[in-house]
Amino acid sequence: MSDLLKKKCVPCEGGAIPFDVSEIHNYQKKVNGWNVLENEKKKFFLEKNFEFKNFLESQNFINQVGEISEQEGHHPDIKFGWGYAKINIMTHAIEGLSENDFILAAKIDQIFNV
Repeated sequence: MSDLLKKKCVPCEGGAIPFDVSEIHNYQKKVNGWNVLENEKKKFFLEKNFEFKNFLESQNFINQVGEISEQEGHHPDIKFGWGYAKINIMTHAIEGLSENDFILAAKIDQIFNV
């Protein structure tokens, strides 16, 4: 994971090719506990559930995720409430996964594990 933490997300305007299954599996080994799922369009995305003691802890975590997402210029889909947060990450411009998604996942894990 440490090599991903040293990287920065690069802007993606589309035109790039999403990772194939073998690339996804290679990168998935670098992040802890992120599931690779397919949406209704059969496009891959990362998802992870986080648990907290209460609403305030969930909210504080999500605020930190928002800050790192702004710094990286890469924004996940977030759902949260009392004691939980669910984060989905995909490079929307290419409708699939790229290195950016795994960089962001690693940085989100770093926030959670502090």
